[in-house]
Amino acid sequence: MLPGVKNQSMKALFCALLVLLLLAACVPQGTVTPTASALTVTDALGRQVTLPAPPQRIVFTGRALFMLADAAYIFPGAAERIVAMASTGQGSANFIALIDPAYAQKAVLDSQAGAEQVAALQPDLVIMKSYLADDIGASIEALGIPVVYLDLETVEQYSRDLMTLGRILGDEARAAEVVAFYRGRVDAIRRATAALERPRVLLLYYNDRDGNVAFNVPPLGWLQTEMVEIAGGEPVWADANPGRGWAQVTLEQIVAWDADQIFVISYFRDPAEVVDALRADPNWQAVRAVRDGALYAFPGDLYSWDQPDPRWILGLTWLAGKIHPQQFADLDMVAEVRVFYQTLYGLDAAFVEQNILPAFRGDMRQGAEP
Repeated sequence: MLPGVKNQSMKALFCALLVLLLLAACVPQGTVTPTASALTVTDALGRQVTLPAPPQRIVFTGRALFMLADAAYIFPGAAERIVAMASTGQGSANFIALIDPAYAQKAVLDSQAGAEQVAALQPDLVIMKSYLADDIGASIEALGIPVVYLDLETVEQYSRDLMTLGRILGDEARAAEVVAFYRGRVDAIRRATAALERPRVLLLYYNDRDGNVAFNVPPLGWLQTEMVEIAGGEPVWADANPGRGWAQVTLEQIVAWDADQIFVISYFRDPAEVVDALRADPNWQAVRAVRDGALYAFPGDLYSWDQPDPRWILGLTWLAGKIHPQQFADLDMVAEVRVFYQTLYGLDAAFVEQNILPAFRGDMRQGAEP
């Protein structure tokens, strides 16, 4: 080695290390410096979220959690990465507890869990509904924990957010496969109903949880309204609720809308029981759809099929068959249920027979026989 080269090399190394330290000090706290294994996803709010590596400790938190969890478990590897979630039940049912053998080992958070409770789980990533960004998400992000927000509220958002989940879980091929499953069924229903006359349809959410009976209609931009339109109906309430949540309506308004068909949703009571009671109520005899025998109980199994849970595709299929029975005369909803659980969750016929068919409610509760 030539004289002085060793000292020059040491000086160069020291200067390089100093530059790296100065650069690191300039990186804002909470910012991820991309590496070869870094993962970047664009969430429902249009934000690019960069993770240093694919997340291995994922926490799902916030309200309406079962809808997110049911979507995540469509991916076979999801269960191994999810370490905690809020309650995945609606009422007494809990689908995830049925299909995840390790569910009892996962932490179960309160739907209102704060940032400190989430941080104690040491997550690599937190996933929640986008409408919770300001309420809960901001405080979690303030602790330097990455958060990805999903919508899962409309047909198009469902496809987009499934692709986001696929990227997070390292299974974009599975995401594309599931998106194709949904799009194929939606497109087939659109084609079948495109040229048909559109009956006037009213969708009502029945709620008596506070001891007072109330009927509500969904906003124009929600999945429930979109389902009626795709299924070939005209939502009579569309102009009455341009807002962001359920809007309460009176019996007088229901009579005035004069819908050809009315579909009743109930999340915490069998909607078939609700419909039976309405048919027997003298006040509801003023409703033409009741007199015409066109009052229906929106079906479900463990969860109602009207909401933005993966089961919405079953609700759409059933709804199209009810709105246009002649067009879908060969529809077999029990067969559709079996295909759904096999395709999306890999559950065999025995699981469906044991756990799903007995849970049928609404206008499916009489359809559980094979």
